[in-house]
Amino acid sequence: MKIQMPKDVKYILEKLNSAGYEAYAVGGCVRDSVLGRIPDDWDITTSAKPEDVKELFPKTIDTGIQHGTVTVIRNHEGYEVTTYRIDGEYEDNRHPKEVIFTSDLLEDLKRRDFTINAMAYNHLNEEVEEEDSGTLQNKNRQNCEKSGLVDAFGGIDDIRNKIIRCVGNPVHRFEEDALRMMRAVRFSAQLGYEIEEETKKAIQLLAGNLANISAERIQVELIKLLVSDHPDYLRIAYETGMTKVFFAEFDKAMETVQNNPHHKYSVGEHTLHSLQHVRKDKVLRLAMLLHDIAKPETIQKDEEGVDHFYGHPQIGEEMARKILRRLRLDNDTIGKVCKLVKFHDQKISLKPEKMRKTIVQIGSDLFPLLLEVKEADMLAQSDYKRDEKKQELLKIREVYRQILDAEDCLSLKDMAITGKDLIEQGMKPGKELGETLQKLFHYVLENPEKNKKEELLDFLNNYNNCIS
Repeated sequence: MKIQMPKDVKYILEKLNSAGYEAYAVGGCVRDSVLGRIPDDWDITTSAKPEDVKELFPKTIDTGIQHGTVTVIRNHEGYEVTTYRIDGEYEDNRHPKEVIFTSDLLEDLKRRDFTINAMAYNHLNEEVEEEDSGTLQNKNRQNCEKSGLVDAFGGIDDIRNKIIRCVGNPVHRFEEDALRMMRAVRFSAQLGYEIEEETKKAIQLLAGNLANISAERIQVELIKLLVSDHPDYLRIAYETGMTKVFFAEFDKAMETVQNNPHHKYSVGEHTLHSLQHVRKDKVLRLAMLLHDIAKPETIQKDEEGVDHFYGHPQIGEEMARKILRRLRLDNDTIGKVCKLVKFHDQKISLKPEKMRKTIVQIGSDLFPLLLEVKEADMLAQSDYKRDEKKQELLKIREVYRQILDAEDCLSLKDMAITGKDLIEQGMKPGKELGETLQKLFHYVLENPEKNKKEELLDFLNNYNNCIS
């Protein structure tokens, strides 16, 4: 199997090899190359100790030297080079107390999470003859064939069979690092693979250990899952008990039935289906994840047994903010997601002057995202009045397009008059100036054709004369 590596990666491998050390590209870069994808980065594992690596390369950074990692700088790019190691006992379901350097590649690969991430590759071994394989340092490495690929744990077979499977005993792997359970679901979602049965059972057994993992690390895995090709695989995290630890609100949503003609799924299942109808964008996917999160809290049954969820967008906005803060999302993302949650169910008028006000209220940058949210929400509902809903959304998009084509004023910066213009007319800086600009802005929203400096000044003069 021929893997295309960047020149700098080949150089590092060859430099280490010529100095008498073993060295391989390892982990995700090998997996992605086998899958025909372009790796985001290239990690290298070697029998050389960190101090040996630093002697061989002129530019290095001690990024994790206590764990054997040195970053080698080549042509302004960094490549992590880590010494073969054996992890000691794990004390917090995340970090080993100590690491022991080893000269055995197989021992290093044994400690990795999943078989698809436990493969190594060195282009220099492509020409090794079959009969010479016994001369390798460890004879257990006889699957280091002429292809240069070391696959001691069946990673290639699991890729062929589309399976996520732990290296060795899955209970041990997850006891070592509880975050690996989230990574299993994330890789499953990114690749469209199934989680092998014993691996899934181990997750169900140890899901509670996620409580020992920081919110930041869980958030990273959750976002990667959400922006994958299969965001609905979050269902696996629910079925294995993981969401109960870090996102209990979702469990409640999964268990809330919607007895309403507009719906055919539970709140949670509706959410999972809606995720598949928006682009792979963090804000959009988070908005869909949380748009109905308050429904379990607001459910009311009428006299005919139909469920209603009055006020769920407004309550959902506050719940979403708490959840996103708990998961340590940045303020910009929180603000955008919460606004989309708040307005996701709001009716949008087809009257241009009213739609312009709605666009300003929501934000001109978020309004097109809101339309995507509304469409995804609709597509995850029942077929009840589906055609009517589609037609209404088409009409909204048409009016919105007309507003954009006309280049109507949608913000203060789009106005033909500025605060400086008003000061030149004799108005003093301060609160009154800001209020006047807002007054003019609302006038322009209703009368976009009046967005001309002279006309706005005339309007202002006439208004002042009327109240004086």
